[in-house]
Amino acid sequence: QVQLVESGGGLVQAGGSLRLSCAASGRTFSGYTMGWFRQAPGKEREFVAAISWRGRSTSYKDSVKGRFTISRDNAKNTVYLQMNSLRPEDTAVYVCAAGIGGVAGTALDEYRYWGQGTQVTVSS
Repeated sequence: QVQLVESGGGLVQAGGSLRLSCAASGRTFSGYTMGWFRQAPGKEREFVAAISWRGRSTSYKDSVKGRFTISRDNAKNTVYLQMNSLRPEDTAVYVCAAGIGGVAGTALDEYRYWGQGTQVTVSS
């Protein structure tokens, strides 16, 4: 079992930055692929970014490439999402997830454990 708790969300103006954190508990955190997903009002949950268990491979949604960076610190059982140049369309609940089925998977069904989410609101 892995428990995930996100933090770092908030209200920012367009062009601003936020860093989300996901703190994990469990004996095998370092063995999991970690991902970030988001769900905006009226939309389905969508993939944002993922990082392999060793941190050597990353995947990003095309619209966030060059703006968002995913990283992890296995010694601290934490994964991060640095978000720069935020846009109003980035507004969503951001959810951290852990999976064991891929190196840096982009599909929701590749992930086994999910956090509760943290709200990110970008104003224009």
